[in-house]
Amino acid sequence: MLSLRQRALFGGVASGALSVGVGTLAVFSYIDSRVSSQFDAALLDRHTQLVVGLSVTTQNPDALRDIMFDPAYSTPYSGRYWQISNAGGEVFTSASLFDETIAEPSGSRENATLWNTSGPEGEVLRSAYQTISYEDGTIWGISVAESQSQLLNERRAAQRSLLPVFGLVGLIGVAGSLLLMTFILGPLQKLRTDVSHRWDFDDDLDPADYPEEVAPLVEDLNQLLRRNRDIVSGSRRHAADLAHALKTPAAILRNELQGMTESDISTGIAQEALDRIDAQLGRSLARLRAMNTAELTHSRTDVSNSVNRLIRLFSTMAERDGKTLEINNDPELWVRMDTQDIEEVLGNLLDNAVKWCRSTVRLTAQRRAGSIEVCIEDDGPGIPEDARPEALRSGGRLDTSFKGSGLGLAIAVDLLNAYGARLELGKSDSLGGLNSRVVIPTNIKPTPAQMS
Repeated sequence: MLSLRQRALFGGVASGALSVGVGTLAVFSYIDSRVSSQFDAALLDRHTQLVVGLSVTTQNPDALRDIMFDPAYSTPYSGRYWQISNAGGEVFTSASLFDETIAEPSGSRENATLWNTSGPEGEVLRSAYQTISYEDGTIWGISVAESQSQLLNERRAAQRSLLPVFGLVGLIGVAGSLLLMTFILGPLQKLRTDVSHRWDFDDDLDPADYPEEVAPLVEDLNQLLRRNRDIVSGSRRHAADLAHALKTPAAILRNELQGMTESDISTGIAQEALDRIDAQLGRSLARLRAMNTAELTHSRTDVSNSVNRLIRLFSTMAERDGKTLEINNDPELWVRMDTQDIEEVLGNLLDNAVKWCRSTVRLTAQRRAGSIEVCIEDDGPGIPEDARPEALRSGGRLDTSFKGSGLGLAIAVDLLNAYGARLELGKSDSLGGLNSRVVIPTNIKPTPAQMS
């Protein structure tokens, strides 16, 4: 289906073309009629001149060639002619007719008659004919004719002179349609922009900022946005309540297993199963929390602050194991993600890096074109390229020498996917181990309240 802009454009161009076309036909028709009227009027004027000239030369008709001074009458087949004939059948013509004559209408014509006839070499002529009785008793048939090619040339000249004008009018019409389209679609474009940036400011759209035809739609959008916020807030609250409700039974089970272990009862399988239950619950709750979050909440997070908090935590863990945690963190790296979600992603990746590295972990957070990029590298064994998809799979564990559920990376992938972000696993060029690269698109700007 065509967009409103395309419809307005096509409609404006079509209406402009139709208006110009109809106007051109109407004006050309008027021009044709006007030029024809002027042509006939000029022909009748020359006929009158011939009648007056003949009145003084009825006894010597050949003298008319000297009286009629128009040079066209002296040029053979010039397209402009005169002819007179008397009752005795004698015919006298202008020199332009050479040895040709002009046909005359049958019967006597007391008034000048305009009609089309043929001329020299089949030329189509427009002729004015009248029968005149002079005071000396002589009766003459008087004809004045002119080639219709002259009429056609005049018409074409008039049309050619007007075509650029109509072309300019057409361009002005199209430009006017484009301006009108821009003016009319401006409020809709503003609404589109405001809705796409609706989370930059935690408030509703103001219907007063839009024309009255658009205001009801703005009200409906506000109601829909409020409802979506309530749904997402409720979902996240229910997820938090569920997590809290499950923590207590899980803690009781873990304490019971710990007591059994102290009593020399083997609980390894049960401990591992409980770990996996905890991890699966954590992943499910994380996915529930992230569901539609990127589109339906106004959460904004400065990744720099989250990185600093996580570094303080994991630096202590790394120092305890004799390892080093390096950081290169640009300031004010704002992303459209919930703080808890981004910290859970980075926390899982840092936990893996500290766990598997030999001595060094390096975190780099920086701004790229259109995205924020966080790279977590280590000097551990890394992951072979063909095994990386398995590492990202739910529950995929490449090494069981460390405790864990194998769900950390899968949870990170789920959370990032909810925001249109991605996790890429590769090899660290500088440290030789794993390089976990998080790429988060940046299509928002922080509000002043967030920056403070």
